[in-house]
Amino acid sequence: METPTIIIDTRENHFYAFDRNRVHSIRRKLDAGDYSLVGLESLVAVERKSLADFVSTVLRGRRRFASELQKLALMDAACVVVEADLADVIHGRYRSEAHPNSILGAALSIQLDYGVPVHFCSDRQCARAFVEAYLLRFYKKAIS
Repeated sequence: METPTIIIDTRENHFYAFDRNRVHSIRRKLDAGDYSLVGLESLVAVERKSLADFVSTVLRGRRRFASELQKLALMDAACVVVEADLADVIHGRYRSEAHPNSILGAALSIQLDYGVPVHFCSDRQCARAFVEAYLLRFYKKAIS
């Protein structure tokens, strides 16, 4: 099996360093998401968010984010990965006056209205591992 290449969107400032023994990575502009795979860009993407960015996006940048979600919803596999635990949301461990129910409701809306899963992945390292595994699994499925 050929080693897959993960595309990291050029607008992604705090991008992940993936395991070089498992994948290659390149920087290139993506139409949707922050991470995808070479040759499969229209089929799979992952949108990465820190908790602060997720909260800000679902509260203030919702209209722009809706456009992104519409693109993700058309893919075979797409998700939003949040570098935080759901407990961080429930207990309001973010800098905003927004009630935790609003943030949770926004996450549920993304999943139910757009069909794009939101995965709360504890922290940055867990999220990086999740993104790599998600893209590798899609790649194996796509080439079989």
